[in-house]
Amino acid sequence: MGLLRQVVKLQFVFLLLLSLFRLLFFLRFSPGYDVLPWGDLLRALWLGMRIDLVLVSYLTALPVLALLLNQLLRGAVPLRWMQRIFMFYFAVAYPAVSFFIAADFGFYSYFGEHITIMIFGFFDDDTKALIEIGLKNYNVPLIAAGILLYTAGIVWLVRRILRTVRPVRMRPGMLRQAGVWLLLIGLVFLGARGSVGLFPLLKDIPGVSADPFIDSLPQNGVFAFQKAYEQYRQNKEGHYDLIARMGYKGRIAEAYRDFLGKKVDVNFTDPLAPLTKRTAFNDAAASQPPHVVVVMVESFGSPILKYQSDTFDIMRRLKKHFDEDIVFTNFISASNGTIVSLEPLLLNLPARPQSISYGQSRYLGVSFPTAAAKVYEKAGYETSFVYGGDLSWRNVGSFFRRQGFGHVEGKSAVEAALDGVEEHDWGVYDKHLYDFVLQKLERAKKPQFVFVLTTNNHPPYILSKHYDSKPLVLPAALKKRITGDLALAKQRLQDYQYALDMAGRFLDGVKGTPLAERTVVAITADNNTIEGIMHYDDPVAESKKIPFYLYLPPSLRIEPFDRNVSGSHKDIFPTLYNRTLSNVSYAAMGTDLYDPDVLHCGFNDAGFLLSPGGAFRLGKAENPLQKRCEKQYRAGLAVTQYLVESFAAKRGKPVR
Repeated sequence: MGLLRQVVKLQFVFLLLLSLFRLLFFLRFSPGYDVLPWGDLLRALWLGMRIDLVLVSYLTALPVLALLLNQLLRGAVPLRWMQRIFMFYFAVAYPAVSFFIAADFGFYSYFGEHITIMIFGFFDDDTKALIEIGLKNYNVPLIAAGILLYTAGIVWLVRRILRTVRPVRMRPGMLRQAGVWLLLIGLVFLGARGSVGLFPLLKDIPGVSADPFIDSLPQNGVFAFQKAYEQYRQNKEGHYDLIARMGYKGRIAEAYRDFLGKKVDVNFTDPLAPLTKRTAFNDAAASQPPHVVVVMVESFGSPILKYQSDTFDIMRRLKKHFDEDIVFTNFISASNGTIVSLEPLLLNLPARPQSISYGQSRYLGVSFPTAAAKVYEKAGYETSFVYGGDLSWRNVGSFFRRQGFGHVEGKSAVEAALDGVEEHDWGVYDKHLYDFVLQKLERAKKPQFVFVLTTNNHPPYILSKHYDSKPLVLPAALKKRITGDLALAKQRLQDYQYALDMAGRFLDGVKGTPLAERTVVAITADNNTIEGIMHYDDPVAESKKIPFYLYLPPSLRIEPFDRNVSGSHKDIFPTLYNRTLSNVSYAAMGTDLYDPDVLHCGFNDAGFLLSPGGAFRLGKAENPLQKRCEKQYRAGLAVTQYLVESFAAKRGKPVR
């Protein structure tokens, strides 16, 4: 009983330590409230402690079981042996738990959310490059010293408490002992369940606040990782049933109708039929088909742009083009990672939440009929996918060769075509990538469709030796919103400036030559990962924002546009098709942003939605327009999964 008492004391101390971690999380990432929402904060901390108690109870179960068995065996294992076993157990378990808590801190600092399935990108991505980035961006020796010091402190704490076992002078009767053990087992069970209600606490963690940061505060890094791993495993094993999760199992025709907002005849021999449209006759596009260049700039989030000034010239040469041309500002990324935004954009589909990339799954060999390159290829275009890095990254080379791209070119092609090409950890510098594309356009004998994925504005944020960067003086309003290492944030912003400046330089190269009359350029981003180092007044409305910029030659720019229309990646190609192609059929899940007769909604797979009635989180729709967009999103995901499985079925894979 004495050792049991010390185990309980030790677990209580660790529970307090976990609460301290959560408090540190709040201090590190809270958005600088003018008036602290004390009621919501206290509810979040209390719920967080309950979730931590679930974890602590799981850790307690094994020692309690071991002590009970030893009691039944009349002390077969000597007390000193039990002490040593428990010391080893907790000296390993506590640092392991702390590792996941620390990983959650790091993940949140970059992505602005607790651990998700994207964490497994460390293994699916260029792991060597990621390790090298960590070595360059962070003081690894100091971090390692901190880890060792923390682990030593944990070991000392465990030894200090478990070695202090006072002998129990009185042996209670068997009934009392049985009662104590039953009570203890019941408390451990109840603690692990976290609830006295019908369902365990972790099955459905209740919301505590309308504020998304406060609402996310109770999460525990261990359980976040466990959930992410389960999703990752299910994806790898092909057990990803998005149709059922969205509530449309066995009702796919209804999903089509809810998504389209009207009654349609769903022909299941051609699941694309209800989504197929045709562009209007366009005399300018028919007589001289324009080159179409779509650029995805790494981590080009919009919120930072409002601080643009002469002393904080973050946009450099890109600014004048944003002032002159078309920019849709109420726009969000499909997802919060590069590959999981890239693929849905080029396939004309919404991003599927909590899923791995198509190119790293059983869909690698599937040719998607909705792919944007196929539409341009069918219209007589030469199609190219141009990436500044290695084509082996996330299998982009092998995957996009199946999606209508006649040319799939990585950094090796750029280096072979140009002299003096500089490299960084992820590929060639953006300057050379854009020069390669300009060369392709200038030498073209037929209309070009070129998709470009850049690699700068990415850790470790090392600028080209030949780039004349302009100092950035952080405005006071921005400086107040930056979190974490200010020096690293400034380094990050300088690389951000470089990426935007090179995009502006590319546009100068297009618009300052005859290409200006026959080239359309669209620029967007994969995500706004800078959200991890910034606070926002309204994180739901701001944190996922990216731009959608569009340059149209005068002959094609004939319509007014609404810069505030709600949209996301799924809407880029329907908008481009209707500006650049004449009388061409296409199938897509998105809408033409110029179309005034449809409901425009923006979807991000983390559950952030844009609507004409405002931005909101999934499940938090309040007004009729938000509710319509939420229904469209859920139905759209079900339709998307049905389409994906239908495409795969043509290669012998079943459709649910």
